[in-house]
Amino acid sequence: MPAWARRLLARCLHRFTRRALPVLCLLQGAAQASEAIVSAKYEGPTDRYAHAVLGDGIEHETLVLTLADGTFRRFTLPETSVFEDTEPRLADLDADGSPEVIVVQSDQSEGARLAVYDAAGLITATPYIGSRFRWLAPLGASDLDGDGRMEIAYIDRPHLAKTLRIWRYEDRRLNDIAALAGVTNHRIGERDIAGGIRQCDGMPEMIVAGADWQELRAVRFVGGLFETRLLGADTSRDAFAAAMKCEG
Repeated sequence: MPAWARRLLARCLHRFTRRALPVLCLLQGAAQASEAIVSAKYEGPTDRYAHAVLGDGIEHETLVLTLADGTFRRFTLPETSVFEDTEPRLADLDADGSPEVIVVQSDQSEGARLAVYDAAGLITATPYIGSRFRWLAPLGASDLDGDGRMEIAYIDRPHLAKTLRIWRYEDRRLNDIAALAGVTNHRIGERDIAGGIRQCDGMPEMIVAGADWQELRAVRFVGGLFETRLLGADTSRDAFAAAMKCEG
């Protein structure tokens, strides 16, 4: 092709690209909006993981996501795994306007791990605890230290290790950044998980119990360090609920 023809073709393509780019961006944005997750639930009850940490021997094998366009995405675990959890949790971890889904998966040999899904499937996960029937209880997700990045908090083995762990979500990965021993949020057989993350004065606080269930505590994560405040000696579910409403 002669040089003049190549230049003409380049100019034509440039004009087309400038006009088409906004249209392509709009189409891409619309596609992303239609795939935004609006709700999540577990399906497929199974008794193949006989831990019963949540009061019975029934866990679930399938995560079902409902998208903004009304369609569903289903992700079913292999026979060796279950969702050992109370419910999936939605949180916008990457600040793109669409939430990710936080779940607890347990393996027959390796125990539990925390995992993050989007509409396409599994994004990332923490390592498994490493032993069968070892579990973790999520507190939630927030920008705990105010640096603009999201963290996920859970209690590692709330009946044994009783350790608060914080993982930062960044670049579609989870990085272990901090741990605090001596706290818990669940007792064997309870159907729910106590506490969570509250926002009372603009700063996130994690509401947990002391390891012996004799104290209700509020924990902040500031400058890479934990700050713990005693809220009282009542660790009933009513006390936890009041604390989560900023009444304690």
